[in-house]
Amino acid sequence: MKNSTRFVTAIFAVLTVITLLFIPLPQRIGFDTRIVTVASIQRPPTVVFDYVTTPVHWPVWHPSSLAVSGPVDHPLDLGEQVTEEFRVAGRRGRVVWTVTAHEPPTRWTIEGKIDGRPAGTVTYSLASAASGTRFEREFTYRAPSLWFAIFNWFMLRARIQLESDTAVLRLKNLLEVAPQR
Repeated sequence: MKNSTRFVTAIFAVLTVITLLFIPLPQRIGFDTRIVTVASIQRPPTVVFDYVTTPVHWPVWHPSSLAVSGPVDHPLDLGEQVTEEFRVAGRRGRVVWTVTAHEPPTRWTIEGKIDGRPAGTVTYSLASAASGTRFEREFTYRAPSLWFAIFNWFMLRARIQLESDTAVLRLKNLLEVAPQR
């Protein structure tokens, strides 16, 4: 009888742990991830700002951006929305971005939603520099569950950082080499 009780207790414990891993985390628990990439781009801040805030350009320089739809042919202003098809760390999806900060040519922020749930925030910060523009891209996202937080810690974060680093390097090379657009 003792062995069967231990077995049932062990099964219950395993199921409890699995359940806890997938329960949504409360907002106040801070499992936020911040991915930051910085580059010096030899172009004026207005040129860089206009280029990066125009969604039609995203698939050209960001490897995670597969396609964009909506008002994609101009720098997005406060409140405007655009839909992006993406592949981040091997995961495909669709996100709706809304511009929540628009301060040309120094700061621009978009907040994303996937199926109505928060998906992250991207902020571009630009400053004049001797060589042109100091460009900073910050992507912040929250772990919706303990399972995601663990997966993010061990695998996801590093892949997203690499994709962001690649994107900003491509942006720098594109804007410095290509004729002004």
